[in-house]
Amino acid sequence: MTYDIEMIKKVYSNLSSRIEAARKLLGRPMTFTEKILYSHLSNKLPSSPCKRGVDYVDFQPDRVGMQDATAQMALLQFMQAGRKKVAVPSTVHCDHLIQADIGAKKDLETAITKNKEVYDFLASVSNKYGIGFWKPGAGIIHQVILENYAFPGGMMIGTDSHTPNAGGLGMIAIGVGGADACDVMAGLPWELKFPQLIGVKLTGKLSGWTSAKDVILKVAGILTVKGGTDRIVEYFGPGAESISCTGKGTICNMGAEIGATTSIFTYDKKMSDYLKSTGRADLASLADGVAEHLKGDKEAYENPEKYFDQVIEIDLNTLEPHVNGPYTPDLAWPISKFAQAVKDNGWPKELEVGLIGSCTNSSYEDISRAASLAKFAVEHGLKTKSEYTVTPGSEQVRYTVDRDGYLSWFEKMGGVVLANACGPCIGQWVRHTKDPDKKNSILTSFNRNFSKRNDGNPNTHAFVSSPEIVTALALAGDLTFNPLVDTITNDKGEKVKLPEPTGIELPSAGFDVNDRGYQEPAKDGSKVEVLVSPDSQRLQLLDPFSAWEGVDLKNLRLLIKVKGKCTTDHISMAGPWLKYRGHLDNISNNMLIGAVNIFNNKTDSVKNGLTGEYGSVPAVQRAYKAAHVGSVVVGDENYGEGSSREHAAMEPRFLGVRVILVKSFARIHETNLKKQGMLAVTFANKGDYDKIREDDTIDVLGLTTFAPGKPLTMVFHHADGSSDEIKLNHSYNENQIEWFKAGGALNIIRSQVKA
Repeated sequence: MTYDIEMIKKVYSNLSSRIEAARKLLGRPMTFTEKILYSHLSNKLPSSPCKRGVDYVDFQPDRVGMQDATAQMALLQFMQAGRKKVAVPSTVHCDHLIQADIGAKKDLETAITKNKEVYDFLASVSNKYGIGFWKPGAGIIHQVILENYAFPGGMMIGTDSHTPNAGGLGMIAIGVGGADACDVMAGLPWELKFPQLIGVKLTGKLSGWTSAKDVILKVAGILTVKGGTDRIVEYFGPGAESISCTGKGTICNMGAEIGATTSIFTYDKKMSDYLKSTGRADLASLADGVAEHLKGDKEAYENPEKYFDQVIEIDLNTLEPHVNGPYTPDLAWPISKFAQAVKDNGWPKELEVGLIGSCTNSSYEDISRAASLAKFAVEHGLKTKSEYTVTPGSEQVRYTVDRDGYLSWFEKMGGVVLANACGPCIGQWVRHTKDPDKKNSILTSFNRNFSKRNDGNPNTHAFVSSPEIVTALALAGDLTFNPLVDTITNDKGEKVKLPEPTGIELPSAGFDVNDRGYQEPAKDGSKVEVLVSPDSQRLQLLDPFSAWEGVDLKNLRLLIKVKGKCTTDHISMAGPWLKYRGHLDNISNNMLIGAVNIFNNKTDSVKNGLTGEYGSVPAVQRAYKAAHVGSVVVGDENYGEGSSREHAAMEPRFLGVRVILVKSFARIHETNLKKQGMLAVTFANKGDYDKIREDDTIDVLGLTTFAPGKPLTMVFHHADGSSDEIKLNHSYNENQIEWFKAGGALNIIRSQVKA
């Protein structure tokens, strides 16, 4: 058994008393989100209610999940913490390092050979420290978590930004950096700013071409990529109860694209049915027994404006299928308006590739709905006019949909089934194109569509939709095709109108699998050797970062002033760079190479303030480091949006960047910077961004009296002898200031263990 039923029993046994005490503290009815948050406080209840969006609060999560790309650095850090075993149930999932190229079997074989030393390291370190290990090919972390570990009313953290997928099973599941995971695995409390709450009331019922994916595509259009920052989104209402458990997971998964801390649905029959279907009838019985605690109080939903900071209402009866993009997941287009948008904006009309699956849309229901269209197409003389790929979410899903005949319809239609892995969604994709310089369009059922995200090509216009819309448009080969009203000409010259997709939520014969790909850790790992070669180019043991010197920072150089959107993909690209995720020195050579320098509108080209010459961002920063000169990175709004990858924080820290100054931060990245001992600050006046010049030297003043809520001062000394002085805001609390002083949170953990 992979899930810990005894741990879950303990969580449920405490729910009633903790929730009742919290309700008395608040003096009012509670939302479901509040019930879970207050029941997972690491200490006793505070004397007064937690202030939303203000108070930093310590929580005690029930489990940790890590994917292979981020697990490497997380576990390299955990090895330095001095603990003999993880304190909470934890797992590693090998899903990111498998590159999509030819097809599932060959691609998996290639990955196992190519990544052997990384997989051996992850397997050995998991075995030593009591961590469950899911082998390559077992599936994508979020799907595997939903099938095996997620449980209603629980709290987990995961080293991937789409960890909120588990909210589809009523779990508070939050994406974090590896240092946060290290804290929890070491038995320490986990700190989070108590979130504000967004309530999304769903009425009506999905039908026809509209799917659960369209709910979050609509919400993304309403809230934008910043609208959920420091907030949890709770879905409720009769419409929520009508959506399948895996459909709920899709919605929660892509909540990461609005910056939300997490998203969640309250417990209902759909979740109970899913638990039973995935072999967890005992857990379903436990959850049914405490069902009253696994949903918010009735009054909270009758008058949601009183209990949520923001309320959105969506009628599923009238919701249209959506296509979002390009270049950002919040540019939302109802299908009825998308064709005109393509024409008006001059986006490439021809659809070169349609891709379905990934962690966002790879459930049995997703595959069966898309397969109903594939079956119809084959039977009516249609084949895809676009390249078409299918990425199953787990071996359990793949085996079951293959058993039930769905995969064969995709292949007959002209599709290729890829390995159970992230693949094209994260840039692990060998794009088959004759002309990479040609502007082109692709459509996916994934969650992100930033520039160069999927194939590294800035000329690719990536759009996001549901698996069924992707399948329909791939059959037409045309972005302006609307399957609700348009027809396709088949091989006999007949005009064919696609039927509404049909699917099955859960397999009638149950899920099945030959080999789930799970390795149980050793009961006693004391004699297990962790495999890291000293000559490895992919793995590198970590040395502690240096503590703060105790003085203000002076004579810093500007490394780069970033223009516009700067996601963690811009700061630390994935794709071919994934192979260095366990080697901090090597992967630091991709630091900020995707960011646009405002002074020359180029990527990976910045001025070396010591020589006056232009060079690559990492190369210039290494020159500063060699000369013992600190530097500053300046950014725009929502800096660090996207993936949870803490490499985007560790690389500048490792190379000697001292300060990240931006207009605003994405939540996970700001925390990651703090954990690594970086100074992460924001403009008190956003207009001061314009005062920074390319040749400036920079001082940061006020660090000797660094305190919560107290602004710092920055002085820009310009080359012409003039200067500008500005105020800097920060969100550091007392604990986080100690991280800064110690040179990183891990240094504090290490000192506590030694003490």
